[in-house]
Amino acid sequence: MSENRRTLLGAGLFLLGFALFAYFLPTIMVGLGSRSMTAAVVVAALFIVAPFLVLWLRGRSQAKKRLD
Repeated sequence: MSENRRTLLGAGLFLLGFALFAYFLPTIMVGLGSRSMTAAVVVAALFIVAPFLVLWLRGRSQAKKRLD
């Protein structure tokens, strides 16, 4: 499989997973909020930070590949 196709597949899977999580996030937040408001805030923060973390890790991986 070519590198571009693998990249496209990975991005598509990440986008699909992120969209599914976003769809169910209100339900998750209500469920967690009834038990622990802190847990609900942590899940919301992870939802916001996750794309940046994934992109940062991918950038590091790509930079490492360029050096090799």
